[in-house]
Amino acid sequence: MTETRIQRTSIRPAAPGTRGRLLTGDRPTGKLHLGHYVGSLENRVRLQEEYECFFLVADYHVLTTGAERTREIGHNIRDLVLDYLSIGIDPERSTIYVQSLVPEVAVLYLILSMLTTVPRLQRVPTLKEVMRDLRLETATLGLLSYPVLQAADILMVRADVVPVGKDQSSHLEVTRELARRFNELYGPVFPEPETITGRVGTLVGTDGQAKMSKSLDNAIYLSDDAATVEKKVSRMFTDPTRIHPTDPGHVEGNPVFIYHDAFNHDTAEVDELKARYRKGTVGDVEVKKRLARALNEFLAPIRERRAAWAATPGRLEEILVEGSRVARREAQQTVALCLQRMGMDYFEAARARGG
Repeated sequence: MTETRIQRTSIRPAAPGTRGRLLTGDRPTGKLHLGHYVGSLENRVRLQEEYECFFLVADYHVLTTGAERTREIGHNIRDLVLDYLSIGIDPERSTIYVQSLVPEVAVLYLILSMLTTVPRLQRVPTLKEVMRDLRLETATLGLLSYPVLQAADILMVRADVVPVGKDQSSHLEVTRELARRFNELYGPVFPEPETITGRVGTLVGTDGQAKMSKSLDNAIYLSDDAATVEKKVSRMFTDPTRIHPTDPGHVEGNPVFIYHDAFNHDTAEVDELKARYRKGTVGDVEVKKRLARALNEFLAPIRERRAAWAATPGRLEEILVEGSRVARREAQQTVALCLQRMGMDYFEAARARGG
């Protein structure tokens, strides 16, 4: 059973007889991997039963760190949507949409940007991490205000919950602050959304040195074929203190066993391997072979669904266009309500007077 952690805040409850709203999404920078799955994706699939779900293809967000790679975005959108559909996100029950097809998000982003400060955004922990990883001496305005645009995405549909990876939880604090600040200044419009994190906070990469990441080339992708998975698993780091297969090994913190715990549903097998590994009666090769088998069993139905959706490219475009229409209607209502609360609905007032 999937374990989730929910950070509670004071929010507006969904109206009786209605489902709450959920929004989350990804930047289209390439295919999704196992770290994305345990961090957020599996929660999204499960929560479709409980919430009215909006899944965002965040193409504007790509510009914050990849403004020179805009021509790649269209292809990456297709890969991202295929990943969504292949894991079981259902376009008949959920709304999948493209950020740039909802221009109202830029209006809300502008309004919210007036309600926070540069020092507050500079304190977001992930900003320093991104600058370090990309070797940036200073942040662009777009990168600095990334959490404000993210807040606009979430508040645009007045979401009650947001499934995210652990590394994004600090951004959601900015969202809650902005929702609270707007409501205090102008009147109630936005809930303060709850954060839902996955059962594995951060999945270590195959190199054992950092979290799984596309940029670090240490990822196993949801779209990898069986041979590729076997090759990547065979190269995984294990216990660096273990020289011979007969040496007692460490299970805790061992990347191979972290993956076994996350993806091998045969818990008896995992327990047996751990006991033998600690005693030095099983080698890394066997442990890795069993992991590769478990991962391929997990990925097989995902690959099958992906192939079926890839065979209908026209349907992918229809899903995005229709989903973006739905999301834009929500955005228009939210912006109108914001302007009304702010007393800035000048032309609406003039029309009501017959002007």
